[in-house]
Amino acid sequence: MRCTTARVDLGALESNFKAIDAYLANESGLNRSAGRGGPAIAPGTIAVVKANAYGHGARRVAAALETAGATMLAVADIEEGVDLRTSGIRVPILVFGALSVSDLDGVFDFDLTPTISSPAAGHALQSGAAKRGATLRYHLKIDTGMNRLGFRHDNLHRTLPELLDSANLALEAVHTHFGTADEPGHTLFEMQRTRFETACRTLDELGAGPRVRHAANSAALLRDSRVWFDFVRPGLLLYGLVPAPLGSTMPLKPVMSLTSRIVAVKGVRVGETVGYGGRFTADRPVTLAVIPAGYADGLDRRLGDHGFVLVRGRRAKIVGAVSMDMLTADVTDIEGVGTGDEVVLLGMQGDKAIDAREMADWIGTIPYEILCRLGSRVERCYV
Repeated sequence: MRCTTARVDLGALESNFKAIDAYLANESGLNRSAGRGGPAIAPGTIAVVKANAYGHGARRVAAALETAGATMLAVADIEEGVDLRTSGIRVPILVFGALSVSDLDGVFDFDLTPTISSPAAGHALQSGAAKRGATLRYHLKIDTGMNRLGFRHDNLHRTLPELLDSANLALEAVHTHFGTADEPGHTLFEMQRTRFETACRTLDELGAGPRVRHAANSAALLRDSRVWFDFVRPGLLLYGLVPAPLGSTMPLKPVMSLTSRIVAVKGVRVGETVGYGGRFTADRPVTLAVIPAGYADGLDRRLGDHGFVLVRGRRAKIVGAVSMDMLTADVTDIEGVGTGDEVVLLGMQGDKAIDAREMADWIGTIPYEILCRLGSRVERCYV
């Protein structure tokens, strides 16, 4: 086993799933008793496991969520959905992504629920369903201002009738995606909310029939209960992190920890440099810990001279460049550091903690990226 490993706590994942459900039930009850905006009945949960379950390992995470009670999972593309089916997942699997350049056989052969976000995708799925003599249930995506995938909210009377008349396609749900849910001061969120509600009324006018609605990712779930609709789609929250700059009282636990071990301890004299590019110059005698983890494992090069690790329950600054396979940390002021000592890159050691949200802040990115970029050579150990 390599020194650098990721520990994935499936118990924490189940706890987070249940905490989200409890929060939704409690807030919906408060809405009901107070007669305020937002749903009076708790929405269902579509658990998002795309991008290898945000780096945690989709197969094991999906199985744990299915056991915990998830009634639908969501992935980015057909290939991700097929992988989950072949691993034994039986609950419905929603495919979020575009289908125009995909092999559609997987949708039919592995009982996946596609998102139709363009007339071309509708034509292709109708053709495939007709050839098989099947009726395919789908989710419809409305573009309310993200300007990526989806039927434009203000052109539905022209673009949707043909799709809705498709003999072998059955509309199951309609959804949209917020572009600024994690930016409380941005006006686009409210604009998208009202556009989506207008689009749902347009579907009524077009005779689309009963269907469910969903729109809220993790940030929107926390921000505004009016966008919970019938289902919410938590991703980051499931993995124990709150999207910055939002906060939450939910008792969430980070699911992943990332650890390594010191492979060498060495002294550096005043004036000597460390690592590629000589980016760090010692201005005093320095003791360095050499750690076998680098950008090939998914650690961002910007962590050099900006980030920290935990050694013997204390923070040690990463100094010099993060290279492909190694980084170095300044342990001068930490007593007794030796070869073999545990290093925590993400997680807890003693009463100190580093999570992906803090690491993201060090380098000016988002915690999603920190988790998703974890390299394939890092072994995931499930507990």
